[in-house]
Amino acid sequence: MPEILPPLDPAASEHYFNRELSHIQFNYRVLQQALDENHPLINRLIFNCIFSSNMDEFFEIRVAGLRQQMKYGRESVGPDGMLPEQLLNEISRVAHDYIHQQYDILNNVLFPALEKENIHFVRRRDWTPAQTEWVQRYFEDEILPVVNPIGLDPSHPFPRLVNKSLNFIVELDGKDAFGRETGMAIVPAPRSLPRLVRLPDDICNGGDNLVFLSSMIHAHTDELFPGMEIKGCYQFRLTRNADLELEDDLEDLASALRGELLSRRFGDGVRLEVADNCPEELAQFLLREFGLTERDLYRVHGPVNLTRLLAVGGLVDRPDLSYPGFSPIVPKQIRNKELIFDAIRQQPVLLLHPYESFTPVIDFLRQAAKDSQVLAIRQTLYRTGADSEIVEALVDAARRGKEVTAVIELTARFDEAENLELASRLQEAGVIVVYGVVGYKTHAKMILIVRREEGRLKRYVHLGTGNYHAGNARLYTDYSLLSCDDALGDDVNKLFQQLTGMGKALKIKKLFHAPFTLHRRLIELIEREASYGENGHIIFKINALTDPDVMRALYRASQAGVTIQLIIRGICCLRPGIPGLSENIHVRSIIGRFLEHTRVYYFGNNGKSEVFCSSADAMVRNLINRVEVAFPIEDRDLSARLKDDLDAYLADNCQSWVLQPNGTYVQNQPAEGEERSASQLVLLERLTSK
Repeated sequence: MPEILPPLDPAASEHYFNRELSHIQFNYRVLQQALDENHPLINRLIFNCIFSSNMDEFFEIRVAGLRQQMKYGRESVGPDGMLPEQLLNEISRVAHDYIHQQYDILNNVLFPALEKENIHFVRRRDWTPAQTEWVQRYFEDEILPVVNPIGLDPSHPFPRLVNKSLNFIVELDGKDAFGRETGMAIVPAPRSLPRLVRLPDDICNGGDNLVFLSSMIHAHTDELFPGMEIKGCYQFRLTRNADLELEDDLEDLASALRGELLSRRFGDGVRLEVADNCPEELAQFLLREFGLTERDLYRVHGPVNLTRLLAVGGLVDRPDLSYPGFSPIVPKQIRNKELIFDAIRQQPVLLLHPYESFTPVIDFLRQAAKDSQVLAIRQTLYRTGADSEIVEALVDAARRGKEVTAVIELTARFDEAENLELASRLQEAGVIVVYGVVGYKTHAKMILIVRREEGRLKRYVHLGTGNYHAGNARLYTDYSLLSCDDALGDDVNKLFQQLTGMGKALKIKKLFHAPFTLHRRLIELIEREASYGENGHIIFKINALTDPDVMRALYRASQAGVTIQLIIRGICCLRPGIPGLSENIHVRSIIGRFLEHTRVYYFGNNGKSEVFCSSADAMVRNLINRVEVAFPIEDRDLSARLKDDLDAYLADNCQSWVLQPNGTYVQNQPAEGEERSASQLVLLERLTSK
């Protein structure tokens, strides 16, 4: 008789991946897109740049946070049990490998491919006499007047360099006009100048010819130190801690935030990138200056600021090397009605951006601003932009005398300065501006419009999974729900009351809302599926899964026989495929042209399926420490359409990556004779052909 093993413990640390290492794995999947020839060439270069941008933020926030834990003796561990020191060593090992691969892809794959397409990054050694002369003039006219070299001596201490700025360390020999023998200088590249410059066509032999600012500064370093011998000039870049620390008992959030933003540019160093030809003694000098160790040093074969290569798309007019354009559709239901309110009363509207246009959301506000029957507008704003059409509509509504309230999340990371400007602009127009709740980021995406119809007040709502940012709506996949359901309108109204006023949590009918009910209700719904055993079915499409309680509930549901399909773009700390624990859990990540951003929670419910869209990922910060909402899709046609969308992602056999029990991801490939099915292309064709 076979031995019956005891059930595995869902809480055991060996059953979880580390959050930060899973985060780097996502960045690596982005980098791998640079090798995928199914993407156009310029977009492959952009993926390489996005990897740089993602890694910058990873070091600025995640690595900086680990270093802060160690600095102040506040070390904590996640479900996986790794200590910060151990984790920093592993991050360094993995990051060095991935960044080495990034430059190898750039130098040996992308640059040669671009050369074949007549797009040239012209090196100093290859400049023609005419190009050399043009660069000389550009240096004298554009660079020399704004560059500020700094010799290092007792009266010129090492300068305080801005986060992620391009700099040069220069070895000098000789005496200057004052008789000083400094031996070393720092040259910060002016931040006002482009890092990539297009050479005029009349001094080139055809094609697109681009030159790096760093090459121009290298070529003319001697003009910055006249009479001195230049023994060497080497690029470097320092990444600093860019996280903001705000006290919980602030009297004025906006004023405190303005003060913190000034310090972000000069936080503690967390990573040093140097040119790979930089002498060891200079690299060590820089490490000592920034309080870093060998673990934090990254030697790179090429420009240290690859994110600036994103400029190529604007400098080179080659539509044949970029994704083809498309026109997001506006559903017939909206097109056929003069007023969007009439369309919403007919049936709730569900939009999937960017395939379906974001314009109806903007029109929702524009029409409300001009409509004499509209009395009040309330909206949350997280990442919007001070000059957006959304803001124009709110300003217009306020100037027309409507009651307009905006709940602005000032601490949306890296958008803080823009949100402060946004708040000022709205206040000047007469909008009532509040900043949510200190300590709980307002991440929920909600609009409430109160309209007088037939002698009574009617509420219309917009609820979304993404931001009110038209630019993001062209790049991110997100759902928008437009509805006039009375219960939803009442729920959204109560949430705004909680955000703008004070009082006990109000009873909500249909929405799940963090930090009060969302976490508990998600776990209850998982447990309900577990009660159905093998008849249970769960599909989550989210950006990250790190919440220990949710993961343990999913493990228990898997042990009960529930089929669990997780579509998780980025971080996943749950370990699938463990016999006796998670063999019924399958995890995939979709990486493609658009950034997958939708959050959908699907529960089979024993044949009576329920589906929710949400602003929240399955993370502690979202479910416990933020203001978030999950909203039901109750209309039968819309919920069926949502399930079809999820099925498209689950059928993806070429843009999907499957998480293995050992923590690696393997990209799906079509089986022999099987047709390629890329979910984003499927949805693009399905929705834009309507």
